[in-house]
Amino acid sequence: MVAVPSKTVRLSVPAEATFARAVRMMAANLAVDCDMSVDDVEDVRMAAEEGFVYSCATKPGSCDIAFGLAHDQMSMDFSLGSSVPDPEESPDASLDLVELLLSAICDDFGVSEDGATLHLSKRVGAADAE
Repeated sequence: MVAVPSKTVRLSVPAEATFARAVRMMAANLAVDCDMSVDDVEDVRMAAEEGFVYSCATKPGSCDIAFGLAHDQMSMDFSLGSSVPDPEESPDASLDLVELLLSAICDDFGVSEDGATLHLSKRVGAADAE
């Protein structure tokens, strides 16, 4: 069951590596505001960076991120460009690593059916349950 965000924060940055820190910091600050544990905040920070890397690899003009804040989870939806990498055909091993990391640290990870959005979510307390 997917939690409905009670608040949404939007961020739009150029799809350039120099803006990764801004995305990481915004995600970490919002995770703290959701009362996530230190481990969960670190997972969210890492997921935000890897989500940004994934988005940039699809070559969008800008990376638009919607952070969904709910009482029990935080989600991040990254806009994707038209060059969506196909994991089966991609010779770029780094994107395979990004997907592996995202699947390991996120409770939910996937690309929308239309290929326009990368969705990530992290439940509050999920790192403590491990």
